[in-house]
Amino acid sequence: MSQAADAKDDQTGRFAVPGKPRPLSPHLQVWRWHVTMLASILFRVTIGAVSVGALIVLGWLAALAFGPEAYTGFLTVAASPFGLFIGFGLTVVLFSFILNGARHETNDLGVGLSLKTANTLASLCVWGPVVLAVLFWAALFATGRAVL
Repeated sequence: MSQAADAKDDQTGRFAVPGKPRPLSPHLQVWRWHVTMLASILFRVTIGAVSVGALIVLGWLAALAFGPEAYTGFLTVAASPFGLFIGFGLTVVLFSFILNGARHETNDLGVGLSLKTANTLASLCVWGPVVLAVLFWAALFATGRAVL
């Protein structure tokens, strides 16, 4: 059966323009961009970043197992500007998990599902982790627990 025949006999509404099928799931070409989409996408990105964090923890444990010299080398890398940058990024990921978890828990309770509230919560989950991580690292530098 041809696409034109499919479009003519379509009972599902899958064909928005006769002969041209539209995506079966919500897609960026169909949906207008909004902050809740960004919050969802960024939350999925943080899941990948947690994998990097897990590898760093594994490296830390390996350095502990291989003795003081290996551990000193690990700490040297961790205290470098690159290591601090990675630490800052993982702090953003941690705060993202906390805020997104609270947002999902709120939504699971049936609260915050109106458009305005959902957008507000999503905006907090997008920008909140960055603000909280900056404040956290500012406190670390102010107390001397982190230095460049």
